[in-house]
Amino acid sequence: KYRKRHLDLMSNEESAAVFVTRSRMVAEIRSFFHERGYLEVETPMLQDIPGGAAARPFETYHNALGMPLTMRIAPELFLKRLLVGGFTKVFELNRNFRNEGISRRHNPEFTMLEAYQAFADFEIMADLVESLVCRLAEKFCGGLQIEHKDEEGNLIRTINLERPWKRASYHDLVAGAAGADFFTITPEQRRQRCEELGVQISANMGDHEVIQQVFEKKVEEHTFDPCFVTRVSSELVPLAKVTPGGKTVEVYELIINGQEISPGYSELNDPDVQRDRLEHQADGEEEQKVDYDFIETLEHGMPPAGGIGIGIDRLIMMLTGTSNIRDVILFPLLKRKE
Repeated sequence: KYRKRHLDLMSNEESAAVFVTRSRMVAEIRSFFHERGYLEVETPMLQDIPGGAAARPFETYHNALGMPLTMRIAPELFLKRLLVGGFTKVFELNRNFRNEGISRRHNPEFTMLEAYQAFADFEIMADLVESLVCRLAEKFCGGLQIEHKDEEGNLIRTINLERPWKRASYHDLVAGAAGADFFTITPEQRRQRCEELGVQISANMGDHEVIQQVFEKKVEEHTFDPCFVTRVSSELVPLAKVTPGGKTVEVYELIINGQEISPGYSELNDPDVQRDRLEHQADGEEEQKVDYDFIETLEHGMPPAGGIGIGIDRLIMMLTGTSNIRDVILFPLLKRKE
């Protein structure tokens, strides 16, 4: 049905209904932000230096300019330039491209919403996302109880979106899954614990990457009702402000239905700290480059701000009860037939 979507839409009313609902939800998302005074903008798809996420980009070449370019992995750094320029509320709902794996939850070309608000923080942005998702559920899903069924129509689970949503720290969730001593044992003992838990890790993973792997496999994949995961390690989020003490950042990761739906930050606006963080992130990573032009932009002064990203495809999967991202993308990327 993915290769011949026209036939799928002709013969499958449920499939067609998902895409009609998707279109209406996207329109409602735009209305939600317009009502709150956000300006919708468009930022470059072709970028000299990909930024705003740790991901491998697609590469291309501009013949007239004689320069290599990449398809964007995120619009974040350009949207923040608009905050420096004086816009106080901006959002973009558009495509991102990441040259990474394909799965039931990942498509290389996907739809993302990013929004930034001056003089806000991650708590304000978390409330914004909570309001948005509940509005969509009530308008298009008949309420805040979202049923997910298997292919035979048997109920698998019901996701409860009733407010207020749970908030829990990253540390506490990982410790609950891997043991209270997981953060204090040696790296070698931690790797042994991962083996006992059945979590696969590779030899070249850093310590924080090992911990993140445990979080993804033992916490995220088993969290179905909404949960804002807070106080995430600063190693994992280089673009967010640190909390007092400096080891965690002012960030949430919204998990629903076993996957991340939306990250949100209190945005880092100190150019010196930002330079250090980006250089540390890029160290030893061939695909990672530091956008020094963005750092120079921050030197002109970016106001304190809150920012969010929402994976639109995953959000619609959750709200429509679908389990494969290909079921909410009209023409997903498929391997060429031999």
